[in-house]
Amino acid sequence: MKILAADDQPIILKSLKHKLEEVGFEVFGAIDGQQAIDFFNEHKPDLAILDLNMPEKSGFEVIKHIRTIMKSEIPIIIMSGNDEEKTILEAFNLGADDYIEKPVGLNEVAVRVKRLLKIPILVGDNDSSKSSGILKKNGIGVVIPCYNEESRLKTKDFAHFINNNHGYMLCFVNDGSSDGTLEVLKSFEKEHKNTITVYDCVQNGGKAEAVRQGVLHLIKDPSLDYIGFLDADLSTNFDDFEDLASTISNSDFKLVAGSRISRMGAQIIKQSSRGFISKGINFIIRKILGMEFQDTQCGAKIFTRDVAENLFNEPFLTRWIFDVELFLRMKKFFGKDKVLQVICEQPLKRWIHEDGSKLSFKDSLKIFNQLLTIVRNY
Repeated sequence: MKILAADDQPIILKSLKHKLEEVGFEVFGAIDGQQAIDFFNEHKPDLAILDLNMPEKSGFEVIKHIRTIMKSEIPIIIMSGNDEEKTILEAFNLGADDYIEKPVGLNEVAVRVKRLLKIPILVGDNDSSKSSGILKKNGIGVVIPCYNEESRLKTKDFAHFINNNHGYMLCFVNDGSSDGTLEVLKSFEKEHKNTITVYDCVQNGGKAEAVRQGVLHLIKDPSLDYIGFLDADLSTNFDDFEDLASTISNSDFKLVAGSRISRMGAQIIKQSSRGFISKGINFIIRKILGMEFQDTQCGAKIFTRDVAENLFNEPFLTRWIFDVELFLRMKKFFGKDKVLQVICEQPLKRWIHEDGSKLSFKDSLKIFNQLLTIVRNY
């Protein structure tokens, strides 16, 4: 049987198409409403799965085409991140047979499709060994800067995450590594060519420039609604990053930053030798920003697409404490009063310092000079 699947986010569409083909359907994937209409006219599918917010033609217009113009009674499933009652009722009034809210599990989608097509639902349809995981509500890009990570890059952890969370694009940036990091990344990219991309900086420019280049690379993908960055050692794990992504996608915040605040119920393990210096640096940073952030330097942050486009278009002055510059750029862009309404500092549940840090004790002392540079230029 043939299925038309339409979604303007290629990452989500690919995962949905793969799952439905795995359970025996022939799938035609459309990336906009007009293409969905063209595919419907050409292939005469037995069922359609439609997103609502698509370019060219909306999901509503595709429903009208199927029901009113083509007089077809095939089952139509709407799969959307819009959970407003008015929207849901409109979809049903136009002729939709089912409405699925994202995020949603791939196994659930397959079962709903079979139910509407009156195909027997077997026990094996929920087999977790097959393609499963969650289809996200939004497209999310994550930059992971890498410098000499050949021996400690946790490819299995990254692979497990993207295989179970569909809607993410991971961009690994090789920051002029002198070991085999680039070869490891290129091999990893080949294994996951639709969810992992590698950007190679020939010369080492520091974390700030690596993250900046990664963000600029991801912005080229119009299907990504949010863009963030994460440390390659996964000192902040994916569960916490998912929490940051959930916060920004369900609020009006423009930037959500992880914070390594020690508190009851959280596993925060830091390198004790840096404690005194870190406290001194954080005190100075708060005075520079004029904002009471507890932890500007946590390597887990996520931005709305429009903010990312503005924050990363110019090179940073410093290699390691560019996070301070990010907040100052936010303050300049939104103004000192409004900026406090669009930034959220969210405590992490887990953060563990990993051995092999590229920032030495001597480098930590240099940060004071970099802070002076920031003060002079901002």
